[in-house]
This record gives sequence, C-alpha cells and structure tokens, in this order.
Amino acid sequence: MRRPARVRSLWLLVVLALLVALAAASLSIGSREVAWSDIVAALRGDVDSVAQAAIAKRIPRTVLALLAGAALGIAGAVMQGVTRNPLADPGILGVNMGAALAIVTGMAWFGLWTQTSMIWTAIGGASVTAVLVYVMGSLGRGGATPLKLALAGAATSATLSSFISAVVLPRGDIAGSVRSWQIGGVGGATFDGISPAVPFIIVGMVICLASARALDLLALGDELAAGLGERVAVVRGLAALGAVILCGAITAVAGPIAFVGLVVPHVCRLMVGVNHVWLLPFSAAVGAALLTASDIVGRIVARPDELAVGIVTAIIGAPFFIAVVRRQKVRGL
Repeated sequence: MRRPARVRSLWLLVVLALLVALAAASLSIGSREVAWSDIVAALRGDVDSVAQAAIAKRIPRTVLALLAGAALGIAGAVMQGVTRNPLADPGILGVNMGAALAIVTGMAWFGLWTQTSMIWTAIGGASVTAVLVYVMGSLGRGGATPLKLALAGAATSATLSSFISAVVLPRGDIAGSVRSWQIGGVGGATFDGISPAVPFIIVGMVICLASARALDLLALGDELAAGLGERVAVVRGLAALGAVILCGAITAVAGPIAFVGLVVPHVCRLMVGVNHVWLLPFSAAVGAALLTASDIVGRIVARPDELAVGIVTAIIGAPFFIAVVRRQKVRGL
C-alpha cells in the first residue's frame, strides 16, 4: 500500500520529534533524577556534580540505544524483503544467536577480547547461521515459506543457546559477564566500546539503503525482477550481507536483542507503505525510538535496579509475533 507524500512527511516529523523527546528522556530518567541545567552542563563536558557525572554515563548509553535500534530496524526490514517473509527478524531467524555463539566460543577458547575482533567474529557467526537457517527452511515442498523459516530459525536459536550454555558453564571466569551480555542491553555502554562498531554499522546501513529499489523489485517476484533486468541472486546476497553486518556489529556491542527487527518494519509499513526507499529510513528511526523507549521503561519499572532492554523488547515483541503468525495471510505468502 502506497502512502501520499504528505502523509509520509507528516509521519517523518512525528518520528523525529519522538526521537528527540526520547533521547532527552533517556538522559534525564534513571535512578537519580536530574535537572535540565545538569544535562546541558554534561553535554558540554562538565562533570562537576554527581548528577552531571550520572548524565555523562547516560550519554553513551543513549547513543548505543539509538544506534542499535536503527541497525536492528533496518536489518529486520531488509530480511523481510529478501525472504519475502513477514516473520523474518534477526532474533527469530537465529542470526543474533549465531553471532553470540561465535563470540562466546572465541572468548572461551581463543582468548577473544578486543572489540574489533569480536565484531568480525560476530559477523562470521551471523553469516553462517543465516545461510544455515535459509537452507533448512528451503527443504521440502514449497521452498522457504515464512512459517518454515520461522520454525527453522526458532529451532536453530534454541540449539545455539544450548551450545552457548555448554561453552560457558565450564568457564566460571567469563560466565557472569557472558550471561548479562547474552540478555541484550545497553547499560554500561562507553564510547570506547561503541566506536569500533560504528564503521561496520555505517557500511551495513549503506549497503542496505543502496538495495532499497532492488528490494521493491524482488517483492514482485524473482522472475519478474529478473525480467526487469535485476540480478536477483546478487541483490539478495548483497542486501542480506548488509543486514548480517548490522546484526553482527550490534550483537558484539549490545548482545542479542530480539524482536526489534520484527515489530518495527510492520509498524513502518502502516505509516509509509511498502516502498523500501521510505521503509528502510523509517525503520531506522522507529527502531531507534523503540529501543530507546524500551531502555527507559526498563529503568523505571525496577527502580533503583533496572531490566535489560532485551527483556523489555521480548515482552513487547512476543505477543506481536504471535499475532503475526495467527494472521491467515501469512500462510499464503
């Protein structure tokens, strides 16, 4: 369904205003309430008070939430476009868990600790898992149907999660940090930890955004897209590569956060339609807003402690996933 340009522009203003408001709320809300004067001072680099020091720690946390949400939102939209599967999501298809297993294995057996090496390892694990799930979902009659891919991804995620536990249990020296990271969260973020992932996120987003028009043609069917001059296999591979790079980079920094890539593209299609030229940027903005809002909710509901953002997105995304599965149209795709 297409949306008039006026409607898209209106939604763009709404989403941008929401992003600004959520970013400001993320800086001000926490175990310690702060004044706007402290926020302004912290943004200038002043940390003369406890409140300003608290804000200085919230700034990289907010930046990571925005980056992770944007990356996962785009990755989910691209995966849904590449597979023509409304159930596609980096978490549901097991891609994030594959990246997590690769990182944990590297940490436990190969002394993997530098952020850049973890990102490369995560991308490799995510790539292998994506191929494996697609091959498994393509077996049998009908090829890679949405429900078969979802089932293959769920089974793969459960299996990889068991492998992660098997790797971590004998290693008490890393068990605590791995368990907290495996939930998925943005707490404790630092700019030194985020900066190695930024080039990968930029490359992944550029690849995905460059594939937008080709994804619109893929939506018409492989034969028609090929008839219009599109190299279907190349387009599908490049777009999937961009999504995998985004998933791997974010998983290495924030852990395997699920359901953002499922919920966000569906919401964005209601706002701007199915045109990927609009859908992908909106998925980035709405994904950033969703993850930032989830992080804020996690700080409020368990104050003075907090819920990891991965738990909040699971609470939001699981009912949404069930609702999408129950739709009759899914079975016919």
